[in-house]
Amino acid sequence: MASLAQQDEDQLGGPWSVLVRQKRDHVRLDALLERLPRAPGPEQDQVLHEIYRLVFPHAFAEESVLWPVVRRVLPDGEALTRQVEQEHQEVNDLVTSLDGGRLGAEERAAVLERLVQVLREDVRDEEDALLPALQQRLDVRRLRRLGVAWELVRRTAPTRPHPVVSRRPPGNALAALPLTVLDRSRDLVDLGARRAPALGRARLEAASRGLGRAAGVVERRRVFRRGESPVTRVTP
Repeated sequence: MASLAQQDEDQLGGPWSVLVRQKRDHVRLDALLERLPRAPGPEQDQVLHEIYRLVFPHAFAEESVLWPVVRRVLPDGEALTRQVEQEHQEVNDLVTSLDGGRLGAEERAAVLERLVQVLREDVRDEEDALLPALQQRLDVRRLRRLGVAWELVRRTAPTRPHPVVSRRPPGNALAALPLTVLDRSRDLVDLGARRAPALGRARLEAASRGLGRAAGVVERRRVFRRGESPVTRVTP
């Protein structure tokens, strides 16, 4: 099986194919990961912000749209998706620890290094094994239909880490609406805070923290853990 990295857009099914859309995100992620270690202070935080807004909707669309199909059509689909789900779970945990604001400089550097490593491993597992195997099983029309569904979900998915939520349906599907509303509202508040004068910024930052606490309460509802694979580590 040829890796996605070795195939051009036509070989992958054209611009609407889910394989092309996956590869585009992976290329963009690679560029961001190259920038991350070299970025100074506040600029590094901005690169991280871009990585988060790329990675979490992308992963949510995979888990909601692609991986159920992989488990149905590939004999080893369960093992392949389990590996990627474990990587996604670790990314959620690592980002949650970074955003907690309690890491010292050395701890933060170690967490960032591990985050980059896991993200690169995830891309290779998908492009070298999982997605080429799916490509062999599905015709171009099916890949394009999946691409449309994947894109629709990606554009309306949560944008932040939610390590408690199941990596599989129905839990992740049930959590999608409330967490998407909270995450994207918080994104808008954070954008306003970066542009606001000092007094307004403090109020907006407080509002953002409130939305974050609300998301934390929502994601811990037991119903959103339904469907989780027993071997996927879930933050208690």
